[in-house]
Formats: sequence, C-alpha cells, structure tokens
Amino acid sequence: MMAPVFALVLLSQAALYTLVTPVKVCGRPPFTDEINISSLKRVFEIGEEVTLTCEPGYLPSTATPPRITCTATGEWTQSNLGCSPKMCPIPKPLQPFAKGRTEAPFKSVLNYTCDDGYVMLGANESSCLHDGTWSHPPPLCKAVICPLPKPPRDGRIVHDKPVTGTTTIYGQGWTYECNPPKAPSHERGSCMADGSTTEPPVCQEVSCSIPTKIPNGIITFALMRPHSYKEKVKYACNEHYTLDGEAEIQCQNTGNWSSKPVCRAPCTVGIKRGRIFYNAKKLWISDLKPNRVLHREPVVFYCLNKAEKCGYPVASVCNDGTLPIPECFEEPSKLEYNLRSKSLPSEIRMCAASPPASP
Repeated sequence: MMAPVFALVLLSQAALYTLVTPVKVCGRPPFTDEINISSLKRVFEIGEEVTLTCEPGYLPSTATPPRITCTATGEWTQSNLGCSPKMCPIPKPLQPFAKGRTEAPFKSVLNYTCDDGYVMLGANESSCLHDGTWSHPPPLCKAVICPLPKPPRDGRIVHDKPVTGTTTIYGQGWTYECNPPKAPSHERGSCMADGSTTEPPVCQEVSCSIPTKIPNGIITFALMRPHSYKEKVKYACNEHYTLDGEAEIQCQNTGNWSSKPVCRAPCTVGIKRGRIFYNAKKLWISDLKPNRVLHREPVVFYCLNKAEKCGYPVASVCNDGTLPIPECFEEPSKLEYNLRSKSLPSEIRMCAASPPASP
C-alpha cells in the first residue's frame, strides 16, 4: 500500500521543480529606430540567430549584415551595426540658402515660398526619400501679371521699360505726366503684388509760392514770382560756406517745393599751440592762415601715449562750424612749444598702433 503514495510524492516534486526553473528565452532585440526589427517574432529560443538590417532610408556601417545570437542568459550577443541616413543632394540653385551644405539627410523637408508679387508653380514642399531622391522638384516662382495701366485724363504714361502686348509684370513702374501746366495728383505707378495697377491720377493746376532765401546763401537765376509744376530754382552759398543738399529745388505736384539745401559753416581750429595735419600737409597751427576749415573737412591732431612714449594721430571733422578737439590732445605750454617743440607728440616717434578708445 505504500508504493503508490511514494510515487505520487515524487511526481509532485518533479512538477514543483518544473515551475520554479523555467527555460530561458530572448525577447525582441532592443535596438534603435534605424535598425529593422519589425519583422522579427517576439520570443526566441536559446541559440537562435537573427540577421540585422537597416530600415529603408538608412545605410549599414558594415558590408556584411551582422548576426546576433540568443544566449543561455536570455540576452543577445553584441552587434556593431550602425545605420546612417541616406543623403539627398540639395539642388544647386538652393545651396546658397543652405549655409554651405550640399546634402540633406533622409526625412528632411524643404519648404518653398515665393517673394511677394510672384506665383508658385509646383509643390511648396519636398521630402528626402529613402532612395536619396526628393519627392518633388523645386517649384518655379513666376512674376504676377498686371493689365496695362490706364493713362490719366489730359495726360499720358511713360514706362520705365518698353512694354509689348496688353500686360506687364510685377515690379514694373511708370511715370504719369499731364499736359502742361497741369500736374498729376501722384506721379508714379506700378504693377502691384496682387495683380492690380495703380489708379490713374487727376491732372490739376499747381502753383508753388515765391521761393525764399536760405541762411548764408543766395538764390541764383530765378524770378521772384510763383512757379508752376516742375519749374526749378537754384541756390548757392556765401564764400567759405558749403552747400549741403541739392542745389536745385523743384515745384512739386503737391504745390510745395522740394527740400531746400543748407549752407554749412566753416570751423576754426581751436588751439593756440601745436601741430596738425590738414589738407595733406603737416603744419604748425600758427601757419594755418587763415584759421579756417570747411564743413566736412578732417583735421588730424597728435596725442601722447605716455606708456610707450610715442605719438599717435586722432582725426576730427568739421561739422557746421564745430570742430571737436580730441580729449587725448594736450595743448603744450608756451615753454614747451617754444623751447622743447621736438618733444611734442607730433614730432616724436609715431606709435605702431593707436591705443584703444577709452570706455
């Protein structure tokens, strides 16, 4: 009666042993997205091998596809496979915008836009495909077309460039002219980005007031009377003053004159002792006769680099009667100027480079 009971105990022990010591297996290999494991099964037996390949659009780092093996510990052997993205050549017309790059990696996207006034012909987006080609060729940007403008009543149009046919393109411009003595309410027109043209102006009588004088200047070759559209008046400056702006002003279509010029004053070099460089000459200030520098003319002063014991030049420019003296310039005393003039910054060795500006 005891033998069956013993056999039952042995079977129970064997079943218990099977439950607590399962056979090891391997799951899917844990690799990056660039390696293709999507077609592999989920569980592998010990000793099973798997050949690794790259996903489409990626190139393997090894010539022969590597194999990995499921080991008794439930882990895979190591693999040295690396996958790099395929490259698409950037179209040559776009390379100046690609910051020196000539290729773009797989999955890159090019977005295209056209400037205002241009219409896109083709796709506005292109993707780098797995075979190293682009999904779409670069589009063309074609200029917007406008109908020819209408001339003003009692006037005409003068195109900047010759036109043919019944249309013009974006950016083309023209000038409106009226039969004298009338003036157009606006003088310029163009083909605009939305495909429309500027509305024609109204031709109207225009008169500008009697021209006025400018400080330190005179009006030349003009009658002191009201002037019609496009009539001109010319200005000049008094002696030693410099004309700043256009010498001629014109009566505009608004009934106002164009901007009058300004007569800028000369400057006096405000030092009593020292040497300067002016008008391509190095001269003592006492030899500058008369002491006068015209507007916008430069004057060079000499400063001392005390650490290096050398001199260096600093330029200043006359601006409408004002000539700033550089802060580094130190005017010598009468004793230095008369008895030790050869030790002045203008006379000693010139520095190799000027010192940096003070903060």
